[in-house]
Amino acid sequence: MTMNATGGRRRPPTIHDVAREAGVSRGTVSRVLNGGHYVSPAAQEAVTAAIRKTGYVVNRHARSLITGRSDSVGFLLTEPQERFFEDPNFNVLLRGCTGALAAHDIPLLLMLAGTPDERRRIMRYITAGHVDGVLLVSSHSGDPVADELRDAGVPLVACGKPIGQASKVSYVAADDRDGARDMVRHLLSLGRRRIGTVTGPLDTPGGVERLAGYREVLAEEGIAVDDRLIVSGDYSRAGGEAAATLLLDRAPDLDAVFVASDLMAQGVLAALDRADRRVPEDIAVGGFDDSPAALTARPELTTVRQPWDRISAEMVRVLLAQIGGEDPAAVILPTELVIRGSA
Repeated sequence: MTMNATGGRRRPPTIHDVAREAGVSRGTVSRVLNGGHYVSPAAQEAVTAAIRKTGYVVNRHARSLITGRSDSVGFLLTEPQERFFEDPNFNVLLRGCTGALAAHDIPLLLMLAGTPDERRRIMRYITAGHVDGVLLVSSHSGDPVADELRDAGVPLVACGKPIGQASKVSYVAADDRDGARDMVRHLLSLGRRRIGTVTGPLDTPGGVERLAGYREVLAEEGIAVDDRLIVSGDYSRAGGEAAATLLLDRAPDLDAVFVASDLMAQGVLAALDRADRRVPEDIAVGGFDDSPAALTARPELTTVRQPWDRISAEMVRVLLAQIGGEDPAAVILPTELVIRGSA
């Protein structure tokens, strides 16, 4: 900070102060701030040292007037607000994306749009140019947000393979189908044969793909798929508990359950405990995500690990590339079976 002529309130340092301290031109400082192109290593080092000494901070508003960019990114969750606070996966993903963008000195704006009115307001904000791109989380089929963003020319990366839009929208996803296959094979290896499943919402890519993996493995093993053993859930703990209660009513001889999220699996465990079914002795339980909910469950959950750090890093990488003018891209990352006490 610099004192004014009367010794009064300090003013923030400017690019001119940095240039004077570094002994270079204002244009050289500007080039360093915009990526260091055509700047010698010595000048780069001098400017960097001057920025640290003066405490200079980039005026994002001024730079956005020049570049036409906001230098910020939106994290858009199209779910009711309570889901954000209940489901630990959203917080893990948000934290990872925030960290990945911080490496580029780009802030992340959290946007919750769980109702049509909220979506309309958020869309107006985004398309007015207040963010350079959007990381879209938890998109359902029929949700118009992805189409509207794409039609408006807003760079977009979805978390999960968008249903019906895979060739038009960039996305980063775990291999949901293969992860489900690994879990069902594991349950079969334990000698379980009456394996039920609590699916995710079947208008989401995770719900569809994990159910497909469950069906495929049973078919490969020559086990008839019994639709009474398939109950749809909503990725909530309460939804998992209700689904397990229905499964037990339909199939008292149930000996295993593959649950499409760890949070729902906590609800399944609660229902089994209420019904005096021991886990894993009577009924083995497998989850999906390897979220914090897997470790707080009792017993701890055998689950399918999604590589959240890689997912968030890849979402940011693909989005920044798209903001820079590259074409949409798709990334599918492998999952990992994690065996603990529940199966």
